[in-house]
Amino acid sequence: MSDAYVVGDPDGLSPLLVELRDAVARELHAQLALRGERIELADLPEVSYQVTIQVERALRAWRPVREPPTEARFAVDRGPVDSPKTVTGDL
Repeated sequence: MSDAYVVGDPDGLSPLLVELRDAVARELHAQLALRGERIELADLPEVSYQVTIQVERALRAWRPVREPPTEARFAVDRGPVDSPKTVTGDL
């Protein structure tokens, strides 16, 4: 493991992948603590299931950072939705 990873550089991972990595790491840490720092081969299906549950929770909770709407985005002169529009020229 590189020192960059330890000090917080996500090694070029997207924010979603960082969340998923962290969820997996938290669950593996919890599973190792529950099982005396050792995961037996017979326990892998249960550990995999618990990791999957944490990944699903991370995906449901994760929301991409969205930029707030800017005034420039709404600066186009628009009338009310129900106002009649005048059409000039032939149709």
